Amino acid sequence: MGRIVTLVLVDPTGTVLGALPPYAVDLPWWQDVSEVVTGAREHHGVDVTVLRLLHADQPAPPGGKVTYLAEVAGDPGPVRPAAAALVPHPRRAPYAEIGGPAASLAWAADALTARGRTLTAAAQQRTWNLSSIWRLETDTTPVWLKQVPAFFAHEAAVLGWLAEHSPGAAPVPLAADGGRVLLDDLPGTDRYSAPVGQRLTMLSLLHPVQVTAAARVVDLLALGVPDQRSPLLAGRLRAVVAREGALPVPTATEPLPAADPRARLATLLDGLDERLAALAACGLPDTLVHGDFHPGNVRGTDERLHVIDWGDAVIGHPAIDLLRMSERVADPGPLRQAWSRAWRAAVPGCDPERAIELMEPLVALRNAAAYAGFLDAIEPSEWPYHADDVPYWLAQAAA
Repeated sequence: MGRIVTLVLVDPTGTVLGALPPYAVDLPWWQDVSEVVTGAREHHGVDVTVLRLLHADQPAPPGGKVTYLAEVAGDPGPVRPAAAALVPHPRRAPYAEIGGPAASLAWAADALTARGRTLTAAAQQRTWNLSSIWRLETDTTPVWLKQVPAFFAHEAAVLGWLAEHSPGAAPVPLAADGGRVLLDDLPGTDRYSAPVGQRLTMLSLLHPVQVTAAARVVDLLALGVPDQRSPLLAGRLRAVVAREGALPVPTATEPLPAADPRARLATLLDGLDERLAALAACGLPDTLVHGDFHPGNVRGTDERLHVIDWGDAVIGHPAIDLLRMSERVADPGPLRQAWSRAWRAAVPGCDPERAIELMEPLVALRNAAAYAGFLDAIEPSEWPYHADDVPYWLAQAAA
């Protein structure tokens, strides 16, 4: 399954020039644009920068026919007539604006020059509502330019904090400016589909970070890390159920069957405060939570790993990260046991097993709330990336 890509071209002044004839790319994921850029060059002899999604022929990724807005500096040659309403939007990321990527590359070049390095080439890798990523070649070693929207802008501060307090756990920022961060290359690969043995190593990498962070929550909040401790978490979970209309108005004459998913959600929310109080009584501290701690967000080799992509980081309960790392594992028992042993050693008298049991039903609701937050923060043309995620995770919570 790949994509059929159409690029609507715009020049740096904002004039729509037309569209390139469609072409195929192998990678189906809409946010991956490296092959889109390469395909424009190979099929049409045009160097482009992809700005943002315009529309697709299906409601959600992956695959299908996808149309992007792309900026081109020179004459693209023959193009097809095309129109695009280039209307400003208050929730559009700076890197999705005409001239935005060029401004970020210029910032990166200046940052490298200040460190005695020279930018020699740039290759766009990804762009969507959650990030823009470029691989930059220099006169020494490659670096990565990552830019995120305002609601992830605390990522650079988190990376700086980690470099000071937990060196080696995460990439070290070379430079940062708002949502932009420049990172040295990390050897190895993103560890998608890692076996349980590697996941145990990943948990052991994160654990000391969270022990250290638990004593510095006030400092992390001051850096802009979002607060998702129990009172605020409860409000988010109730709000996402309410906004989706997942719960009906209860009536005495028409009670819902116990097996109805809406009844299950209602039961979960009815006992939410008691559940969160019991979770606190387990004795594990609130700390820095990665927020999306799956193996693909760990990069490195078999000998050395780093945790990457801290944009979802919050202050909350550490079991959230364990449960994310345990997804799609046939037997998560070894992961849960190792995590519990580590926390029992760090906080004598705590009850990690009970904490997992109490948190597990809430993680799907938390995921639904996270995706709902993305929808609230991005422009409508980008909604297809996430619109299906909210009902999916509500259904998982009800199950």
